[in-house]
Amino acid sequence: QVQLVESGGGSVQAGGSLRLSCGASRYFFTLAWFRQVPGKEREGVAASRGSGPFVYADSVKGRFTASKDSARRIIYLEMNNLKSEDTAMYYCAADFTGQDDQLLSEVHYNTWGQGTQVTVSS
Repeated sequence: QVQLVESGGGSVQAGGSLRLSCGASRYFFTLAWFRQVPGKEREGVAASRGSGPFVYADSVKGRFTASKDSARRIIYLEMNNLKSEDTAMYYCAADFTGQDDQLLSEVHYNTWGQGTQVTVSS
């Protein structure tokens, strides 16, 4: 069974940093990070196809940097200058079936990790 396993979440004060990791049990051409706050829809944070650049949500541009190590099947999310509104459960996603302009849309991903909680206190 294909698995995605996230790690690296935790609690941090506003302005701080965290680095999330997600390991995949097999290679995926497209990998993404999403986040979700209870009662709200899941929001795309960053995504990349193959060796292409990551696309980011406007809310995290300039603060978050995603990267991936395809050989090790790991995707990372470096989060800097964290804000209280970044508090959410962060998920890794793969098995993408959409088009390039849909990379940050959750409905086009079919495999999800269990999530890792990020809490930012002000």
